[in-house]
Amino acid sequence: MTRPEVQSLSIGTVLFALAACLPFLSDAYLLSIGVTIAMYTVLATSWALFSGPTHYISLATAAFFGLGAYTTALGIEHLPYWLLLPIAGVLGAVLAALVGLATLRLSGVYFVIFTLGLAELVRQIITWGQNMSGTKGLYVLTAITEEHIYWQLTALAALVFLTGWLIARSRLGFAVRILGDDEEVARHVGIHTARVKVLLFMVPGAVAAITGAMLAPRYVYIEPAIAFTPMLSFQVVIMALLGGTGRLWGPIVGVIPFTFLWEAISGTFPNQTTLLLGLAFLAIVYLLPNGFTGLLEAARSRLKGAPA
Repeated sequence: MTRPEVQSLSIGTVLFALAACLPFLSDAYLLSIGVTIAMYTVLATSWALFSGPTHYISLATAAFFGLGAYTTALGIEHLPYWLLLPIAGVLGAVLAALVGLATLRLSGVYFVIFTLGLAELVRQIITWGQNMSGTKGLYVLTAITEEHIYWQLTALAALVFLTGWLIARSRLGFAVRILGDDEEVARHVGIHTARVKVLLFMVPGAVAAITGAMLAPRYVYIEPAIAFTPMLSFQVVIMALLGGTGRLWGPIVGVIPFTFLWEAISGTFPNQTTLLLGLAFLAIVYLLPNGFTGLLEAARSRLKGAPA
């Protein structure tokens, strides 16, 4: 391990340790915002691990998140909470593998449409099942507090960053970079592109499901419209693209400002949140195609190229 890599890991460890101290500030509002930021950091960073290098825009986050939330809601009366989290991760990874095998040969808008429809498909299946059983939703009553959820999400965020760091230095990461540059070239050099994409797609699937399982106690009452809201998928994409997917830490640069902006808009103009998403997406596409990290990289390049 090189010295810069050791320094990066050390800085990351210190930052996560500082973030873990937030609940000790005894401010309920800050803690609530912290949980939201931690949740979107996990979701956006894991999303970027797949969609960043492959350029496949996935809108399936809500499907995996809802699957995890319902894993906790259905299993909390029968299994320990801590056992439900890995179960949710396995279910999310399996669903991602099945979706990947069926759709990752598609490209462009076809993949986007399929992943968007996935959350709605799962939502309709669960709604039908609940209607057949005569129930509309499920209560999740546990002793898990918001502080516990925050610490869990912070630990999961650290694990996601470590996973991304390890993938970038592995053969899988090397294969994904070639695949992202030119899929045809990747095939010619012997890379099994379908397998690589499926394996990488399983990471955000598992992470989103675990996140949903962790957040279920916060909602207390779970129903399909809450667990599988498509708004979540769009928010994750916008936050990741706003920060930039070119660096592992890029998505969090988009998560923090957009979370505060979203809180302000939804609190003042609750009926205009969809409009905000549309405007944000257009602004990113036309003004920040490479996100904030792209601007930083461009500024750094100009400074290096400037005469002394």
